[in-house]
Amino acid sequence: MEEQTFADLVALCQFLPGPASTEMGIAIGLLRAGPLGAFAAWLGFTLPSFVLMVSFAYLVDRLPFEAGWLFPILKAIAFVVVAVAVWRMARLLAWDARRGAIALASAAVVLTVPSSAVQVAVIAVAGFVGWLLLPVPPSPPPHVRIVVPVGRRVATACFALYLALLVALPIARLTIPSGEVRLVDSFYRSGALVFGGGHVVLPLLHQEVVPPGWVNEDHFVAGYGAAQLVPGPLFTFAAYLGAVIDGLRGAVLATIAIFLPAFLLVFAALPSWGALRTRPRAQRALRGVNAAVVGLLLAALVDIARAIASTFV
Repeated sequence: MEEQTFADLVALCQFLPGPASTEMGIAIGLLRAGPLGAFAAWLGFTLPSFVLMVSFAYLVDRLPFEAGWLFPILKAIAFVVVAVAVWRMARLLAWDARRGAIALASAAVVLTVPSSAVQVAVIAVAGFVGWLLLPVPPSPPPHVRIVVPVGRRVATACFALYLALLVALPIARLTIPSGEVRLVDSFYRSGALVFGGGHVVLPLLHQEVVPPGWVNEDHFVAGYGAAQLVPGPLFTFAAYLGAVIDGLRGAVLATIAIFLPAFLLVFAALPSWGALRTRPRAQRALRGVNAAVVGLLLAALVDIARAIASTFV
């Protein structure tokens, strides 16, 4: 793979919602060996952390020492990791007055109205504000044509399926009394609508699993802390949550659901990425979205700090 091709893939995966590192692996596998190569790359990248996180889910309540020592330690780990992520992402994505204002406003809204729908709306509004107000970023490097073993029809079908599932799963959730449908809907939407990488999925998943009572606050933060200690993508945190909710079946369903949008988006976007990434308007909107991502992560940090404070009250 040429250096410029690799750089183009990195840019694409940063642009798309979902886990950028996993999408990068899927894209490399797709270019190297077609759709089966994409699946093999994802499986190799994800399986080790899946196994470790599911194992932790089964062990978390069976450890030989009192859980009162476990949860504060893992909460502290989660707080430090997210705090570092907020600092680094703020320096990279919101280190000027306009983008900083977008980030702080996004955090304030999400903390005031904690809802997954509000988080999606914040991301959309930030993209529009960025499109209107943010300056044009520096021009990207010259594009090197990438030969993709996926045609435009397949790409269009994948994007249509991505959107169709976003609409159909919430409707099915309301009409079909099935725990599996609710689980798939929650994790699919979390994987489909998160920008900025693994850490940003934290507030979305928290909203989906803690308020309904599927996972309690202690187990949620403990699992997120454990996710920092294992190799692989942070999105395998979903495997832990699925296992806590419904054992191994829940872990498999949650993992497939949260990673499925990454597959669909890579297959949909890769053929046309070269043209899109050169458009200044798309780049301005993306800068606004990235600033909002910093705000969502800041809100998640505040939530973790509250959880830690509650431990000592």
